[in-house]
Amino acid sequence: MNHVEQVQPSAWVARFAPLVPAGASVLDVACGGGRQTRLFAARGCAVEAVDRDASALAQLVGVVGARAVQADLETGTWPYAGRRFDAVVVVNYLYRLRFAELLGCVAPGGLLIYETFMRGNERFGKPSNPDFLFATDELLQRVAGSFAVIAFEQGEVAEPRPAMVQRICALRRGEGEPELPRLP
Repeated sequence: MNHVEQVQPSAWVARFAPLVPAGASVLDVACGGGRQTRLFAARGCAVEAVDRDASALAQLVGVVGARAVQADLETGTWPYAGRRFDAVVVVNYLYRLRFAELLGCVAPGGLLIYETFMRGNERFGKPSNPDFLFATDELLQRVAGSFAVIAFEQGEVAEPRPAMVQRICALRRGEGEPELPRLP
């Protein structure tokens, strides 16, 4: 099943969605067919759903509260420079060269909900390229200092299919708050 065919939102995202209040602005990065977008739009959020696949974005036509944006996040200028969202959601996507810019889109006091594959997933199939797999604790290290971790998990899962995943829900520190100490 590819990302366009999946209908149910990620259980990880659904678990933390109640922390994002109605009316909040949400960026759904590499949204595919918009399963996370639909979840937040149904909760009364204003969701910007971005993906490079126009046919996947077409599935969001008519979804109240959702704005579909076709953009290639890996080439050219970062389309969200200077923009902040109350929540940024990423599922099954990793492009390290834009990771700092992605984190910069989370407003102070905003939430990052992220879930994707990690090393070891190659034994289950794709993705198997290390460019698309987090290393052990990498997601924790990338948010260290600027975010307070609410929950973090990594390892093997059986659902929705066997895979090695890494996932986090983290709150961006407010402006002027001291940074948290970095992990060794």
